[in-house]
Amino acid sequence: MLSVALPKGRLGDKVYRLLESVGYGCPELLGDSRKLVFENEENGVRYFLVKPSDVPIYVENGAADVGVAGRDILLEYSPVVHELLDLGIGRCRMAVAAREGFRDDLTRPLRVATKFVEIAKRHYAKKNREIEIIKLYGSIELAPLLGLSDVIVDIVETGTTLRENHLHVCEEILPISARLIANPASRQFLGNEIAELAGKLKAAIERCSVGKGN
Repeated sequence: MLSVALPKGRLGDKVYRLLESVGYGCPELLGDSRKLVFENEENGVRYFLVKPSDVPIYVENGAADVGVAGRDILLEYSPVVHELLDLGIGRCRMAVAAREGFRDDLTRPLRVATKFVEIAKRHYAKKNREIEIIKLYGSIELAPLLGLSDVIVDIVETGTTLRENHLHVCEEILPISARLIANPASRQFLGNEIAELAGKLKAAIERCSVGKGN
């Protein structure tokens, strides 16, 4: 039985529908329950519902054989997992944003508010720009509005929140989407099962892409 770490929330719902479409359904998971573990012996799958940022931890440590995590989480924490497939779900972008009319003062370190500390550090290291990191966990958009930071590094989906707070994207760092990941040891012992899962998902994604005319 394959153990799958599934992120809670909208992303997890989309991922589950994709998995269900290729034969890994677990009807109990769709019920009104506070359970966190769901099994379907007939389809050979066990699901764990976990916080999105915890998915790589469960997979890296072998509590789950496979899981689905955003590229942002994988790049931020660099877990020891195998990335198998871009699922094309949850597409957004990591970007730098600032108040309208912002101009970078190169005579001092740039103050960057973010919860993606490592991604921000790597981005500005490539630009040889000295920065001061201000780590926040929520309402990142407030930081430049209140003068706490010059810019923010955060995930941008539609940009609506930025516009409503008079912020704009200065530069895009990288595209983000959900990735299928696997535990290295599990790939040794359950290699066929994991390869079959990845293959079915890839075929389903390609069919969907063709259907949309891409």
